[in-house]
Amino acid sequence: MASITNSRADGVPETGWRWAPAWVLAYVALWPAPGYAEAVLVIGALVAMYMLVRARFRGGTRLLSGPAWALTSVMFAAYWLPRFISAFDTFDPPRALLDAAADLRHLPFLWLVAASVANSESRRRTFTGLAIIVAVWVGDALLQSVTGTSPLFAMIDQAKHAISGHGMCPADAAASVDRLSGFLGPCNLKLGQVIASLSPLLLHEASRRFKAPGWLAAAAAVGIVIVLAGSRASWITYGLVLLLSGWRVLGWKRLAGVFLFGALALAVLALTVPQVRDRIDRTTRVLAGDHRDIDSALSGRGRIWLAATCMAREHPVNGVGVRRFRQAFPGCDPAPGRRAEWGDGPALHAHQIVLEILSETGVIGLLLWLAGAAQAWRAWRYADEAARRQARPAMLALVVTVFPLNTHLAFYSTFWGGLTLMLFALYAGSLLANDRVDPAAAA
Repeated sequence: MASITNSRADGVPETGWRWAPAWVLAYVALWPAPGYAEAVLVIGALVAMYMLVRARFRGGTRLLSGPAWALTSVMFAAYWLPRFISAFDTFDPPRALLDAAADLRHLPFLWLVAASVANSESRRRTFTGLAIIVAVWVGDALLQSVTGTSPLFAMIDQAKHAISGHGMCPADAAASVDRLSGFLGPCNLKLGQVIASLSPLLLHEASRRFKAPGWLAAAAAVGIVIVLAGSRASWITYGLVLLLSGWRVLGWKRLAGVFLFGALALAVLALTVPQVRDRIDRTTRVLAGDHRDIDSALSGRGRIWLAATCMAREHPVNGVGVRRFRQAFPGCDPAPGRRAEWGDGPALHAHQIVLEILSETGVIGLLLWLAGAAQAWRAWRYADEAARRQARPAMLALVVTVFPLNTHLAFYSTFWGGLTLMLFALYAGSLLANDRVDPAAAA
């Protein structure tokens, strides 16, 4: 097994492990194939546990700095403990407890993720690699917008056919899709949210290498993909990314020009692309004032949020249980018997981070999440400027992903929960790395 220490030019050992970035990049690149991504996560977790034990027997904590290890573990605990506590009186306690136990596999993998940004060289590899992956996804989606086919998904689908005899999605999924699906395919319409959440990594790398022109080119390409991907929640997320990232690169005046240009581009797309026009029209129904128009504009979110509020009110201590929203929904449905905007069947989750935490894990869960957020903020507040610079891409990605004034995917689902936990670890590992001076990040 390769050494887990690197040496700087001055001979001082750096925390980290040189193969950690490869594990993280492989995990992200394999997201379109969930089974393989999960295998990378589990094997990486086992490797991280071995490396940590080995490092301690050798007389030190060399995979991670002590503060990075502590913050990563605290943030995971703020995520996992609500799940564990909510499991005792949910619809199926034994199954819920098994699910909570299975989620523990994420913790050692998060230590590995944090180790992938624990020194300057590993941090450069990880952040650059993630930016390249996002750039490839964006380019693939732009090709789909022109040709109607995602080359990446086509290759994945063909490989799936060769292995199992059937494709990644049912045949009717592609026919019914009304937006860009990209590398994830027509039966997994999360492209907009994924690109928006990870876009700070691409914009940071573009501005680092090519200054303002690079940032502008990357921002325009990502913006087109996110609008055509159709998720209005990702529009809000990306607006935050542009605001928080752009002012440092462009200044406020030029950034205002970027937003003006973006509004004009959105208007052009609304006139020329029926799917974009439909989403703009649906959004404007909020101004009608009628509660049914508002619920339609929100794609049924109003009905879901009322149900989530009911669950939080009836189960205030520890909620109805993580991922048990669908079982509790019929008992809290504010419009039983009326067909929902999303179609048949119950709602699957609350579509909003605060309501998801309150309805599924109760006040205890919300307090634990707030405690984790407070620790993350405290670490940022007391970090020096060099540490903040090197952690800023991960910090921005995490902030826009959990921004509470938006709608969200389920944070306790396998996919979105894994993405969020990875951002936790990237933030903690880069902020609290041992090397406080990183010229590449400061550039």
